[in-house]
Amino acid sequence: MSSGSIPTLTGMTGLAAGPDAGDREKLKATARQFEALFMRQMLAAARATDFGGNDLLGSSAMQTFRQMQDDHMADVTAQTGTLGLASVIEAQIARFLPATADADTGKTDTKAG
Repeated sequence: MSSGSIPTLTGMTGLAAGPDAGDREKLKATARQFEALFMRQMLAAARATDFGGNDLLGSSAMQTFRQMQDDHMADVTAQTGTLGLASVIEAQIARFLPATADADTGKTDTKAG
C-alpha cells in the first residue's frame, strides 16, 4: 500500500464542531465514517496477501481499480449498516452526550438508542 492510500482521520469532522442540538446526527455520521475506514483497512489487508504469483491482474491499473472498488464497497457498507459497527459505536458514545429535550413532547431523552 502506498503512503497516498493510507486512510486518515482528517475527514472525520462530524463531532469536531462542538456540542449542539445536532450531536446525535453528527455522531451517526462520524460512526459511519469510522466504519467505512475500518472496512477499507480490512479490505486493504486482505488484498495485501500474496499467494506467490504475479498473475495477469497484477498491473498497477488493476490495483488502482481494486482500491477504488474497495473504497466504494466500504462506503456503501457503512451507509447501509451491513456490518453494524457504526450503530454499536454510536450507541456506546451516545451515552456520553448530554441529555436533550425532545421538541415534540418536551421530555428529556437520556437513553442511548
